Amino acid sequence: MQKKILTLAIAAAMVAPAAAMAEATLYGKLNMSIDYADVTDADVSGTDLDGNPYARYYADPNGNVAAPGTIYLDAAGNPIVRGGQDFNGWGISREGSFMPGASRANRIGVKGSEDLGNGLKAIYQVELGLNLSAADDNIPSGNNGGISYRNSFLGLAGNWGTALVGRHDTPLKISTGKLDLFSDTMADYNGTVGFDDIRADNVIAYISPSFSGFSFMGAVIAGGGATAGAGANVNEDSLAGAFSLAGIYNNGPFYASVAYESLDADMFMDSQTSLRGGAACIDSVGDPTPSCNYINDSYDKWRIGLGLLDWNGFTLTGIYEQQDNLPGGQQRSALTFIDANGDIFLGTADTVEKQSLWQIQAAYAFGNNSVKAMYGSVDRSNAGSFATNLNETISLNNLRDDLEGDRYTWAIGFDHNFSKRTKAYVLYTQVDDDLSGSPMYPGIEWSGFSAGMIHKF
Repeated sequence: MQKKILTLAIAAAMVAPAAAMAEATLYGKLNMSIDYADVTDADVSGTDLDGNPYARYYADPNGNVAAPGTIYLDAAGNPIVRGGQDFNGWGISREGSFMPGASRANRIGVKGSEDLGNGLKAIYQVELGLNLSAADDNIPSGNNGGISYRNSFLGLAGNWGTALVGRHDTPLKISTGKLDLFSDTMADYNGTVGFDDIRADNVIAYISPSFSGFSFMGAVIAGGGATAGAGANVNEDSLAGAFSLAGIYNNGPFYASVAYESLDADMFMDSQTSLRGGAACIDSVGDPTPSCNYINDSYDKWRIGLGLLDWNGFTLTGIYEQQDNLPGGQQRSALTFIDANGDIFLGTADTVEKQSLWQIQAAYAFGNNSVKAMYGSVDRSNAGSFATNLNETISLNNLRDDLEGDRYTWAIGFDHNFSKRTKAYVLYTQVDDDLSGSPMYPGIEWSGFSAGMIHKF
């Protein structure tokens, strides 16, 4: 009898962990592509035997590299630039310093839940991003840029919605994720048009349940002194150093979203720059200094998305985004200009303070196949000296330029679904940018072909 009881106890002990793990799911996505890219003025390091950079550079009238912060002008008043090496070649899954476009977003993760009773459950997810090609420019190393964290969090869920804490996509990013038909490929809208999606640490988020297709989500980021890459900042101490809000309607083939996101100025400064304040950017007589790293205004974005999804095989999507008070556009860098007569004057680099982005995409599915296309454009304000096509308003006399803006991109593609989990694709995409040719913007103009396969598990 005692042996039976002991046997049952051991069996129960072995079954209990399995029961606790019953809701855990291992999942992942692998996306591998063979890519060809044609990149104008790639960001090539090194110098030639005369000491001039291989990359595009500002030159003196003799063609030699100009001193840092010095720009020589030709007789027409344009900066003198020389050099530049294009990249025309093959790669795998975008990885490598000269391959353009967005990441293929390979991932593996585990997620699950525990029933806590009364309609409440604990939820968790740990998702890792994987690079399966030479992201570190070292083919034999196997490091491939390392492993990164994707959406990873702990939270609670019930009929009232979902609350979570951890690393997560912001609501603005989520709001149009379903509208990018080229997502995680060379033609992804982040790498072509330049929509600004954020996945952040230190996120506190809430996602509502669906009410007849309507849902709401909100998130704040509590920095704890951490910033968006600027180094530690003692003034980044708010519970909502950044916040993001989105409302979504998703019912049948109809999809619509509106989102707003704001990152406060301290997210883009270190402690010293923030503590010195704007006074450090004003000289003794009250004039602005040529150089200034202080950021005065929060970086704000709003986005609208519309979609008709898989309606009798047809899909049509559109996205518009406005970006205001770009951090780089609020900073100044001192430059010395020398004209063709040898006259010297001081100035600052002209940067992009705000920009409008839009894109339309369309697809038609037939059988296991689909064809798709996209077109997008960016219109900048206060763009650099190489941007010659700044159109603030739509003009019937200049409709093509207004539609193209300062950056425009297009793509065509074909997908074949082997199954619900495995898909092959081919695509071609092109990006043209008026800033191309400036040493400040290497590799900004490119085109490419990609053939790949995606498997989900």
